[in-house]
Amino acid sequence: MNNTPFTQQLQAYLEQELEPMLAMLQQMVGINSFTGNPAGVEGVGQFTAAQFAPLGFAAQWVPNANPDFGQHLILTRPGRTSRTLGLVSHLDTVFPPDEEIANDFRWQEQTHGDQTRIYGPGTVDIKGGTALIHLMLRALAALQPDLFEELTWVLLFNASEEAFSGDFAAVGRAYLPAEETIAALVFEGGNWAQGNPKLVVARKGMARHKVTVEGRAAHAGVSHEQGANAIIQLAEIAQKVAALTDYGRSLTFNVGVIQGGTVVNRVPHAAEMLTECRAFDPQVFAEALISMQSLERYSTVTSPADGYPCRTHVQRLLAHAPWPRNEGTERLLAVWQRVGRSLGYEVLPEERGGVSDANLLWQHVPVLDGLGPWGDNDHCSERSDDGSKEPEYVIRESFVPKALLNILAILELEAVSRKP
Repeated sequence: MNNTPFTQQLQAYLEQELEPMLAMLQQMVGINSFTGNPAGVEGVGQFTAAQFAPLGFAAQWVPNANPDFGQHLILTRPGRTSRTLGLVSHLDTVFPPDEEIANDFRWQEQTHGDQTRIYGPGTVDIKGGTALIHLMLRALAALQPDLFEELTWVLLFNASEEAFSGDFAAVGRAYLPAEETIAALVFEGGNWAQGNPKLVVARKGMARHKVTVEGRAAHAGVSHEQGANAIIQLAEIAQKVAALTDYGRSLTFNVGVIQGGTVVNRVPHAAEMLTECRAFDPQVFAEALISMQSLERYSTVTSPADGYPCRTHVQRLLAHAPWPRNEGTERLLAVWQRVGRSLGYEVLPEERGGVSDANLLWQHVPVLDGLGPWGDNDHCSERSDDGSKEPEYVIRESFVPKALLNILAILELEAVSRKP
């Protein structure tokens, strides 16, 4: 059990500074930063920049590729060397202002057994992660000033992570030099399993497609046989897409939205659906994209009168490649596992189905994810009296142990990275 004087000093400091950190987090949670609310997103960014400024971080704003979204925020603190550590979070949440008001979704603390749950938009995804970064850096500046001054710190805040902002990959490449960057640590919420923390070491890739079918309209009573029914064609295609799911290869296809037709007395001339596929393995993911594209021009439904065919068009809306388990991530995990064992627990690897900024950065620099505090019910705002619905929350008691683990691991990682 790691019970050195420094570890004791560090834990005492973290416990002492927890309340100020929570006060900062509460202010962040109070600012609505729904992705589609760019003023709120940038408001959180300005607040964040102001909190890190006393630690010597300078702010830079990077315009978003989507003009409807807020600007990305980069906070940089040059060190005595160019050796760089990237810490990654995001500014946006999935909760529109009206939803927060309708569900009275705000900062609330409640005791559940031996833990305190703090509810509110972004408490665990991911404003709690940003607050944890601040707590960690304050501790390093106070207790390990040599290391704090040695490294160049780059904090990257995606303004539209929840909308799968692909341009953030270029931001990461621009601000994290590949040859000098030790790691990019992503502060999405971590999980906890039977007393052992989990860190994310892989994430599924995700692609979304819109499938559009064009048929031919006809009066449903007078000239039904003249019609080419777009809904019937799309229904067949939906079944084909769903059948591509292969749980044995961790490949899923979801037909999530489908619509078509206008009125019931008309053979529908148009229909469309939105699909999403996810996979861990890059080859499986690539095959999934090919499978979707193979449906282009697919046609089996025709007009009984003259054979006029339905026509299918497949449009890829976005695609984020998988982040598979890899050597760089495994090296980082090994550091956290060694530190975890010294603290008396086992750090467990987790492969997670959701996409994060790690998907965009892992091919550029070594990446580890799930460094944030733990909680649950991400992306949920509803609460029911019977407890069947519970909104997003972070566990208050998770901040100090997670900060302790991360700081000790960063100290070891920095030492290891200096060795030739």
